[in-house]
Amino acid sequence: MNIYKCLNKITEYIDNNLENNIEYEVLAKMMGVNSYTMQRIFSLITNIPLSEYIRKRRLSNAGFDLYNSNMKVIDVAIKYNYESATAFSRAFENFHGIKPSQVTKLSKLKNFPRIIFNENITITQELEYNIIKKEEFIFYALGIKTDNKKIGEDAPKFFIATELKYKEKYGDIKYGMVTYSDNLREKCNGYYVLYETKVNGFKKVIIPESKYLMFRINSQKAKDIQEMSHRFYLEFLPSCKYNLKNTPELEYYHDGVTDFLVPIY
Repeated sequence: MNIYKCLNKITEYIDNNLENNIEYEVLAKMMGVNSYTMQRIFSLITNIPLSEYIRKRRLSNAGFDLYNSNMKVIDVAIKYNYESATAFSRAFENFHGIKPSQVTKLSKLKNFPRIIFNENITITQELEYNIIKKEEFIFYALGIKTDNKKIGEDAPKFFIATELKYKEKYGDIKYGMVTYSDNLREKCNGYYVLYETKVNGFKKVIIPESKYLMFRINSQKAKDIQEMSHRFYLEFLPSCKYNLKNTPELEYYHDGVTDFLVPIY
């Protein structure tokens, strides 16, 4: 099935179940992948974590209910799966800018609409890949936390600044590492530069043995690496039979090329 048709089924299901407990495993089955893989695809395409999307859709509808009915705040909180009126009121105020108890016919409220995807996009280019197995890695990492929208801008800046600082003593940076998180913090994604030798101030990182999908990029430019990452998530992953492991992606910079390594089961 077209990835965008799958995503439309997912957002339709979410809208029909905002008052219920939404199981990510159910959404993942619509896409034919595991829960982690589905969340990564959704987040990369929409630039919003799935949990935040659901939260905003619920708060949008909660505002509508309070504006157009005589429902009590606690009843609306329970309707949209909040554990307490206090938690609901805090989330509502953060989203709408006013407390739910202050909603009147003169109030200005926000609406985060259901996302609807263009189903007519076609994929015509091929992607070449290898499956490789890597033994356990031990690296020394220094990184930054950023959000999904800014990681493409922040990561290359951090790489350049770090290599300038450490290159003379430790040589070129050969590896990069990308981590993702689906939570509501502003800065939940990470980019790290890795050295194989110990560096003062760097954190020791152990990456377990794994199989990887490897995509060779004939460039070390950030924009080309980011383009490959987007093509992987939008084109390759939805139509392949592999599921992602919840471990970091790696980038191996060597001989003027970059190997983009995605851990799989």
